[in-house]
Amino acid sequence: MVSLPRFAAATTSAAIRVFGFILLRWIPGWPFAPIVITSLVIYLSSVSSLSQDTRLVDDRANKGGKASTKRTSDSSAHESGDSALKILLTGLPSKRSPFWTRVTALINVIVAVLALDFLIRGLVVYPSADAAFSRIGYVSPTTANLVFREPDTAQLPIIISYQEASQDPTKWTQEGTIYKLDNTTDFVASVTLKNLKPGTHYQYALSNNQTGNFVTSPRPGSKEASRMSFVTSSCLKPNFPYNILSHPLRVPGIEQMTDALAKLPALLKPSFMLFLGDFIYIDVPLRFGSSIDHYRSEYRRIYSSPSWKYSSDDNTAIDLPWIHTLDDHEIENDWSKGNKTAPYPAASDPFIHYHVSANPPVPAKPFAHPDDVTYFSFVNGPASFFMLDSRTYRSEPGEEDSTILGYAQLQSLLEYLSTPEPTGVYWKIISSSVPFTKNWKVGTSDTWGGFLNERRTVLEAMWRAERELGVRIVLLSGDRHEFAATRFPDPELGLPSQQFQPNTPGTGVHEFSVGPLSMFYLPARTYRQTDNEDVTLKYAPDGNSKFGLVNIAEIADESGTLGRSSILTYSLYVDGEVAWRYELSVPIGGKTGIETLQPGRVLEDNLWPETWDVPLKAAVGKVPDFGDLVAKKAAAIIEETLNRFQGGAKTE
Repeated sequence: MVSLPRFAAATTSAAIRVFGFILLRWIPGWPFAPIVITSLVIYLSSVSSLSQDTRLVDDRANKGGKASTKRTSDSSAHESGDSALKILLTGLPSKRSPFWTRVTALINVIVAVLALDFLIRGLVVYPSADAAFSRIGYVSPTTANLVFREPDTAQLPIIISYQEASQDPTKWTQEGTIYKLDNTTDFVASVTLKNLKPGTHYQYALSNNQTGNFVTSPRPGSKEASRMSFVTSSCLKPNFPYNILSHPLRVPGIEQMTDALAKLPALLKPSFMLFLGDFIYIDVPLRFGSSIDHYRSEYRRIYSSPSWKYSSDDNTAIDLPWIHTLDDHEIENDWSKGNKTAPYPAASDPFIHYHVSANPPVPAKPFAHPDDVTYFSFVNGPASFFMLDSRTYRSEPGEEDSTILGYAQLQSLLEYLSTPEPTGVYWKIISSSVPFTKNWKVGTSDTWGGFLNERRTVLEAMWRAERELGVRIVLLSGDRHEFAATRFPDPELGLPSQQFQPNTPGTGVHEFSVGPLSMFYLPARTYRQTDNEDVTLKYAPDGNSKFGLVNIAEIADESGTLGRSSILTYSLYVDGEVAWRYELSVPIGGKTGIETLQPGRVLEDNLWPETWDVPLKAAVGKVPDFGDLVAKKAAAIIEETLNRFQGGAKTE
């Protein structure tokens, strides 16, 4: 019979290695880090106990004690067949192989140390209290929002200046002066650079030696305003997958994106990044606190990453304007408790200072006081944008009256969808931090799939806009660490059955959900079409770094039947390479309406073909469904039993 110390040593050794691998290379989530550290303590204690046991048996054997004979023979039986491979695989010590015993113990210690390094090196070595940076947020034809952090009060006052990039370097325009920075805003301030020229390349400079570049948006109605490009993604975690030789704050996905964008021709260079949430992971792998300073420190560490200044052909990620939406890991996983419950107030503080202060303006009709609004709207070239906040105002999902937007935001969105766009704007692009589709079968309640009544209201408004306003609706989302493109066909069009087949390009409101920019992905297949409401276009779960490049341009129809069209091309990048491209169009200058909107089409598909393991991964993805079914069945049986018991008690 196996002794308890041997069983504990073998079990904890396996736990250290399996969960260490998962934490460092697969999913850096709870509770893998505590399991690894706790398992190491138990493992070392068990190995120590076994070693003492062996020494005790040896001492008794040397004294010739008869009582020790049986234990000596047992120990020899255990260890007589111990090979180096067995010791390394099981982690069990062997008296006959002290070298391999030390090696296998060392392996376990190293795995735990690496886990600890991943967990705390960035936290301890880079508290980032002295982090200083500057960046551009929302840019219009005549303005640019600048946000910066300067904790060194000796640098005050901070003078902000700008000039056209082609001008005499001695001719700067002074925009303003910041005389005070303190801990009330975590030493962060924002300034709007005004009176800029449309479509012009500018430089800015701060008196604390922070500098940068940006390009203003084109003048509405101009030829240049007929085209635009931007990138979109979500979710980033420094130094994952873990690399001991890497800087603990390095973000590999940002660097891959920088390299990929540097290869684009000038006309496709993006104007901004639309980042759809989970900019920080306050609760992954472990939450170290919920105070304002804990949240602030996470933002400081991200902005202290060397990846922002990583240069590829003189392009850096920090010079790309970023605009942000909020999601759960900036607060707490699967957050749905509103904006008054802790820790939301602490979480919102740095989000407002670091991101909202540089974001676009609130909608013209926010249906709430502008100071209380965290959803945004703007126009850039041929597209208008509505950036939803799907966290701050949501209630618990799954109820008849559940809301993901809250009353004011919902009314503002419906107003936006029903409002005609100015001449030259053919696209309404709506961003959501969580997917609109209900095709994800794990965590569905955290997506719009948990708010189906409100989703239906919004979908009907989108279909009506496409039918009546001569625009096309595109949804952009993140959160899932996977990519999926989904269509929502308008039921009033009476489309043929082939339009509802999975992986079929066609008409309808389109959603492109992409992530992570730099984080883990799930090997299981959790997305699948189950009805004719959400039609699968493409599903691509693999890849630690994914982002979408959206390009819109006016193109003449080669057939001559539609005249000119505004063409939107969505390019999916996986690990820095183009993996899939899809095209949508809106006719210009002629007859408009839903009947003129051509089906989308796939331009390029470089994704890996599905292999033998896909059915296995799909089966793994269905495990949560089975668990939910069992839980619901058990709850129903318990409820029925209680009802019968209560009924019997009343009869008596």
